[in-house]
Amino acid sequence: MPLDQDFEKEEEDAEGKEMSFLGHLEELRWHVIRAGASILIFAIIAFVYIEEIYHYVIIAPSQPDFWTYKMLCKLADVVGYQELCIKALNFKLQAIGVGDQFTMSMTSAVIAGLVFAFPYAFWEVWRFIKPGLRPSERASARGAVFYVTFLFFSGVFFGYYVVTPLAINFLANFTLDPSIINEFSLSSYISLVATLTLACGVAFQLPIVVFVLAKVGVLTPSFMREYRKHAMIVILIIAAVITPSPDIYSQVIVAIPLFLLYEISIFVAGKVEREKLREEQALAKSGISSSETTED
Repeated sequence: MPLDQDFEKEEEDAEGKEMSFLGHLEELRWHVIRAGASILIFAIIAFVYIEEIYHYVIIAPSQPDFWTYKMLCKLADVVGYQELCIKALNFKLQAIGVGDQFTMSMTSAVIAGLVFAFPYAFWEVWRFIKPGLRPSERASARGAVFYVTFLFFSGVFFGYYVVTPLAINFLANFTLDPSIINEFSLSSYISLVATLTLACGVAFQLPIVVFVLAKVGVLTPSFMREYRKHAMIVILIIAAVITPSPDIYSQVIVAIPLFLLYEISIFVAGKVEREKLREEQALAKSGISSSETTED
């Protein structure tokens, strides 16, 4: 029997019988173990290829020939604003501690394992949550693993190719005095790259968060439309914080996807509201029909 059919059969069996509190804890434990095992497996694979990962992925945003910097130079030619073009990054990376390079290789492997194992790890979590949902909730949440994974990787790519290079460029070229040389520690550099990349992956889950809040009745599309201007101001502030560079172009590049996410979230909240309205109308009609049948 195929693997996916086995999983579906397990879910149907789990739904068909009540579980005790300890039974739920045991079920959760195995989901967590499998999710953790997937992260460990990908981390080991990443550690085997850690030199290639460092050269082509982690260190790449610190080099002037990085893809984002090339695109910014082309954009600078189009808009006629040459300050957008990044031709040099004035800093050097150094490993200060004796075991820094080995420690950072382990840390980087774990982060890479977490990123690559995210779809499977979330799927394990979803398998635990799904049986507790009502049929209508399960139907409306169909495709949750795909959407969460898509948004996460979209955020990771946005953080890696847009936010991280802009932040590195600003911090590398910011000096209090020309006599001060920027020599960043390897740990601080990796912390910056990992934090900005993963933070964007989490931030791009906004439509999912809005979907859940709209489902429980905390958030409505009318509320989000009413405070759209306030949200835009908050987004611009967030873009200014993420990209400390003073030029407006960098802030706009970061702000546009966040605006789109907010608009998508309004659409999601509206869809949830319409589904609720249809369910209420269906219940009302069924109530009328049952009362008419009783009278007859």
